[in-house]
Amino acid sequence: MPLLDKIQKEMIAAMKAKDSARLSALRMIKAALKKQEIDAAGPLDEAAENRVLNSLRKQRLDAIAMYRQGGRQELAAKEEAELELIDSFLPAPATEEEMRDAVEAAISETGALSMKQMGQVMKLAKQKLAGKRIDGKALSEKVKARLS
Repeated sequence: MPLLDKIQKEMIAAMKAKDSARLSALRMIKAALKKQEIDAAGPLDEAAENRVLNSLRKQRLDAIAMYRQGGRQELAAKEEAELELIDSFLPAPATEEEMRDAVEAAISETGALSMKQMGQVMKLAKQKLAGKRIDGKALSEKVKARLS
């Protein structure tokens, strides 16, 4: 079932349950996906949907950090609820072991020996972790640690 259909069903359930916070977050997700669909001039594939959701996820993480720094716990809690909802539509995150294995495999396949080849290793490691949610910063750190 396409992601937009899942979100539409979730929206109907939220309306019936009179859960305005959840409904608002679902509308925000749907609007972002629809905007991307219009910009792409066609239906989105799963990778494009995940990019949109990851972008929304990053925005929520940034907002949470800012609200906490500003002492606005109630707004941070709202953003955390939205983040949890966004995460429910994303694939499962890659484990530390999966990331380590992908980095090792990518290094052995590319024959990388120095930091100059980090881009090649990162690209191949991301391909090996396809279908998983990847923290690019954590993956980058693992590649740097292994190549240095």
